[in-house]
Amino acid sequence: MSCKRFLTVLPLIALLLLVGVGSSQAVYRQQCPPDTDGVDTDGDGIVDNDNICVQIGGGDGYAVMGDGRHLYTFGFSAFGGPYTPGDVVSGTAPDPADAGNMWSDATNPGLVLGANFPAPTMHFRQGQKVFLTLHNVGMLIRPDLFDPHTVHYHGFPNVASVFDGLPDSAIAINMGSSMTYFYNLVEPGTYMYHCHVEATEHMQMGMLGNFYVDPIQDNGPPITVNGKTYNKFAYNDIDGETSYDVMMPLQIHSFDPVFHTEDETVQPLSFSTMRDVYPMFNGRGYPDTVNELTPAANPGDPDLILNKEGHFAQGMPSLIKATSGDRVLLRLSSLSTTEHFTVISPSIPMKVVGNGAQIMRTNGDPTGTDLFYMTNSIRLGGGEATDVILDTTGVAPGTYFVYSRNLEQLSNNQEDFGGMMTEIIIQ
Repeated sequence: MSCKRFLTVLPLIALLLLVGVGSSQAVYRQQCPPDTDGVDTDGDGIVDNDNICVQIGGGDGYAVMGDGRHLYTFGFSAFGGPYTPGDVVSGTAPDPADAGNMWSDATNPGLVLGANFPAPTMHFRQGQKVFLTLHNVGMLIRPDLFDPHTVHYHGFPNVASVFDGLPDSAIAINMGSSMTYFYNLVEPGTYMYHCHVEATEHMQMGMLGNFYVDPIQDNGPPITVNGKTYNKFAYNDIDGETSYDVMMPLQIHSFDPVFHTEDETVQPLSFSTMRDVYPMFNGRGYPDTVNELTPAANPGDPDLILNKEGHFAQGMPSLIKATSGDRVLLRLSSLSTTEHFTVISPSIPMKVVGNGAQIMRTNGDPTGTDLFYMTNSIRLGGGEATDVILDTTGVAPGTYFVYSRNLEQLSNNQEDFGGMMTEIIIQ
């Protein structure tokens, strides 16, 4: 058998090993205890709904770059569906008997080559208790890899180091295994999550995503600011200074195609020469960042972003839509493994209200002195997050842009007029 044909057969062999010839399908279970403490901790007035249970799988797949190139990726996917990539994962009703079958969800078939990029967005409320179960479903394209995975909730004060996802002090989940992480969400803000096993490789390959926590103030009485009443806030601010009408998480990613090809073709990895030439917002390069097509609403559309396996793996557009006078909250974060990026909004100034998942007031105290400031640019390195509000009062209807100020980062590799850019449409 030729080497090429042998490599083609390897994925099938791996699948047979996972499924087992003539055996029942693999079943993964999660820990999901009911909320029985009789205390309302998230401020919604209900005492038995504060435990939130989520499942994700860790595996591999493909992502489509802005120039149409398909790159091999590692990634997380929502588990036990139904789930459409791009949807926000905000938990399910607790069910201790819940079981997710890795080949049971028709909308995301078994997570086999179903890795999403970025990972499913995690969106919760302060006061909730999250039980997040990670299932390691293995690498179909790389059956020689037995890499474990973890979830590192970056920037969050974990209740115990075992839930931190750092392999040195926590538990890494081997292929075919599961682990449930526990997060007591005591602090609102913009965070991020990623795999921390062989972090440079796994993050460059795509195991990362958005994670943000709404403040408990959202469930309190509305606050009036400049004659307009709000019930959505970036932080517990008491006076409504972080109120908003429209919110968009914008996470900075970037890929090196040489590194991804080396990983796919079982070659030595070029860590020292890693050079990202695909800068992205939320896993896409412009103009794909503003493409809102979905398989459900636009089946068969040639502009639908489907990878080479036919999966809708990059379901998170970054198009921002607002009405003149709206306050727009951008939750900016970066999980780039190579560079710092400067994001600018040249036409609509940005008011910085949060940094590192803390309100910009002295000591992060809602009653402290304002440290807010106005700017048109934000510079972020890997692992950093900043919250900004764009006030569109007096802004004329039209299309405005948020993008990297580095011209080299406004391309999809050798294709110009792409990269790290998105649009704000004011109506």
